[in-house]
Amino acid sequence: MLSEFSLIERFFARRHQTSRHALLGIGDDCALLAPPSGEVLAVSTDMLVEGRHFFANAEPHALGHKALAVNLSDLAAMGARPLAFTLALALPEARESWLAAFSAGLFELAERHGCELIGGDTTAGPLNLCLTVFGSVAPQQAMRRDAAQAGDDIWISGTLGDARAGLGVLRGEWSAAPADALLFRHALEQPEPRIALGLALRGLAHAALDLSDGLAGDLNHILLRSQLWAQVDVDAVPRSSALRRLPLEVQRQVTLAGGDDYELCFTAPVTARAKIEAASRQVNVPVTRIGTLNSTGNSANAASTIRAAKITPPASRITWTDAAGTPLNLTLQGFDHFHAD
Repeated sequence: MLSEFSLIERFFARRHQTSRHALLGIGDDCALLAPPSGEVLAVSTDMLVEGRHFFANAEPHALGHKALAVNLSDLAAMGARPLAFTLALALPEARESWLAAFSAGLFELAERHGCELIGGDTTAGPLNLCLTVFGSVAPQQAMRRDAAQAGDDIWISGTLGDARAGLGVLRGEWSAAPADALLFRHALEQPEPRIALGLALRGLAHAALDLSDGLAGDLNHILLRSQLWAQVDVDAVPRSSALRRLPLEVQRQVTLAGGDDYELCFTAPVTARAKIEAASRQVNVPVTRIGTLNSTGNSANAASTIRAAKITPPASRITWTDAAGTPLNLTLQGFDHFHAD
């Protein structure tokens, strides 16, 4: 029978005999962490709860990957370089096979990004994963949500909608060819944090965030904080070839309001287009321009109705159009942890 301390020593502490970033790591009451000279700490916390963020039968290796990936994605959105993370883990039972697979998925991603585990906690209880990640960035290079400017382009990395499409297939909301369903499920269970792109956008992008709850809701966070409005070309929103095989109505729903994509949405001046495209090629992450920011609202907003729980006023800041610029009347609902089905 594994004890709390033998569990930590066997599956988590053993990977970090030599610390790369922490002055003091696992084994004391607190870890000691200092950012590089001239930079500040970027800190973010995410909680994954069984039944809310993942299914009870989720594969533990993929779950270990995703638990850290969603936190690293927040660092990417700030343009921060990963340093370390902590893990608080509640387990209904300490099964060695589950812990071995979970820790393997966790550390494979952590080591790829040079991000070390420096502490945390374990307890018995319903399966709950809470990670806090630490990164560093020069203050003037951080891509804050309140830093967008009128006239900025709106960009998206990768493609949107595959993760929500995967959830729809698992729930039986729609069907897909086996190969497409496999791609969708991979997107849902193993998102790729865009760390390299976030670092490459330092000094180019004004504002950024990662798309965890859907474009319709998340973009409004930038708009509200920066006091701006947006016009978005729905047809320009990037989607995979697999997603294009689903009905158009489903495509629009999952790309605009699906959530769990963990791609970057960022704004940048028109003059930065060539450099952004060069940065995209350098890190091998595709980026797509989908719209523009404006200093005032547009009367066409009245034709674009976004019904996202508890965020109706911010949602009115987006005008959705087709490729020809014609306003679209869309009913979308971003993810809300307290109002999700």
